[in-house]
Amino acid sequence: MSSKEVARKRFIDVFDELVEELKEILVSYKMPQEAIDWFVKNLNYNTPGGKLNRGLSVVDTFAILNNRTADKLSDEEYKKVAILGWCIELLQAYFLVADDMMDQSKTRRGQKCWYLVEGVGNIAINDSFMLEGAIYMILKKHFKKDSYYVDLLDLFHEVTFQTELGQLLDLVTADEEYVDLSKFSLDKHSFIVIFKTAYYSFYLPVALAMYMSGISSESDLKQVKDILIPLGEYFQIQDDYLDCFGTPEQIGKIGTDIKDNKCSWVINQALLKATPEQREILDNNYGKKDDKSEETVKQLFKEMNIEQIYNDYEESIVEKLRKQIDQIDESNGLKKDVLTAFLNKVYKRSK
Repeated sequence: MSSKEVARKRFIDVFDELVEELKEILVSYKMPQEAIDWFVKNLNYNTPGGKLNRGLSVVDTFAILNNRTADKLSDEEYKKVAILGWCIELLQAYFLVADDMMDQSKTRRGQKCWYLVEGVGNIAINDSFMLEGAIYMILKKHFKKDSYYVDLLDLFHEVTFQTELGQLLDLVTADEEYVDLSKFSLDKHSFIVIFKTAYYSFYLPVALAMYMSGISSESDLKQVKDILIPLGEYFQIQDDYLDCFGTPEQIGKIGTDIKDNKCSWVINQALLKATPEQREILDNNYGKKDDKSEETVKQLFKEMNIEQIYNDYEESIVEKLRKQIDQIDESNGLKKDVLTAFLNKVYKRSK
């Protein structure tokens, strides 16, 4: 086993314990067995798949802040910080189960979306609520006696609301029934990706590890937020780019942004430089559900040299973020390495 596989296994072992704990809560409520089995299946199907980057980032960040590697954390410390990581993975699962229904997506992480699993259907709406509710049952059990318990609750509630605001703007901007490219703009795209992705995927893991490490001043939280939010925006722009230019094998799903009329970075760049003829092609083909229209749009993106625009953007944002990281004040225990680790994970990724 590689060290990465060992780390992943240790992390997943904590999830298995949490599933048992959640099961015990349902048993204590005298919940019928069929409902308990359903909830366990929901937890196992939707939470531990994927790369687990957000959850593992909490562990890695905590280790860096405490001058150790993750494998040198005591069992007690490791379990506690891994639980915070799993709370983010549960939050992610909650968003994805609902998001897949809203987008009518077919696959997620190489398997059928939960609502398409036989017998699930609209029950997935309630299942998504239960994934979110599980976060707060877990936090109560493991952190209620800690001085930063309210900070954790506050952070999860705020970041959840921010993510939902991003999703709202995404949905009203990219109506699948009525395609209107004049609704799109880079400013809207920026708001959507910052609120829908950057807060919970980048800021939340680091802030949780900081609270557990006793680094919680407003100035330190602001320092990391000022780097992690633009980094999260870069990550999502990269995601938009890969959705269009990556292969399903690379990205673990079939890219649907063009057919779904998404207000993605790629279409916004195309709209900025489109000639009247090119704009007409986009108006006639973007957001259409058929393969031919999608291929026409992809071809146009290639002709417009969107790939080069993306490569130039990537180099400039990474240079800017590296300079910002260099200026971090480490006097209260914050470490530049935390932010460098995040940047290195994102830079030039292909999936």
